[in-house]
Amino acid sequence: MAYDVNLADRLRALLAGQPGLVEKRMFGGLAFLLAGHLVVSASSHGGLLLRVDPTQTEALLAEPQARPFVMRGREMSGWLHIDVDPSGNDDELKRWLEHGLGYVRSLPPK
Repeated sequence: MAYDVNLADRLRALLAGQPGLVEKRMFGGLAFLLAGHLVVSASSHGGLLLRVDPTQTEALLAEPQARPFVMRGREMSGWLHIDVDPSGNDDELKRWLEHGLGYVRSLPPK
């Protein structure tokens, strides 16, 4: 399955103006990176692949849209899959992006 192009366009618009933002095709989706770190991706599995502070993973999983990101059968702390309403407004999407941006901004550049 290909990533949702409309979701990628929404992400691009919301992330516009972020210094050093890079778009890159990764894992079948379209990823958005800052300082070499993946912030968010329009996932090829639908919704978002979102990087978050690993210490917040469990708390964020309490949100109904969030579920663990699983790679090779293993849940990855600090990574979430977020279901996004394709017809929803951008307020919810912005809220999720702030989690990703906040964490990535705390990391040293690659």
